[in-house]
Amino acid sequence: MTNPTEASVVSVRYLVDDVAAALDFYTTHLGFTPISAFLPAFADVRRGNLRLLLSGPASSAGRALPDGRRPHPGGWNRIHLIVADIAAEVARLRAAGIAFRSDVVSGPGGQQIVLDDPAGNPVELFQPAQVR
Repeated sequence: MTNPTEASVVSVRYLVDDVAAALDFYTTHLGFTPISAFLPAFADVRRGNLRLLLSGPASSAGRALPDGRRPHPGGWNRIHLIVADIAAEVARLRAAGIAFRSDVVSGPGGQQIVLDDPAGNPVELFQPAQVR
């Protein structure tokens, strides 16, 4: 916990059904770079200060809990990626066949849209509003 390089990185774990598909999705479509891959159980990728841990059913994070519940992908908690031109990113990703949960939504802070990774985990693209 005292390594300043590690302290500047935020790690988020996503449960995925197919680690190889998730690895390809994040590196091909969202600009992440691979760190390691222990297929089929686990891989991790990085974008800026975000380290995303992709844990499949064969990983320790995918094991059943003591009460029998099984961790699974999905939900609404999500990573939030800032983009410079949301319209261009949406067009690029739609052309690649990426599924979105919504259309672009505008608010006082900017514009956002939510898409799904191959396992159904949400990813938010966000373009901040221009400050005048």
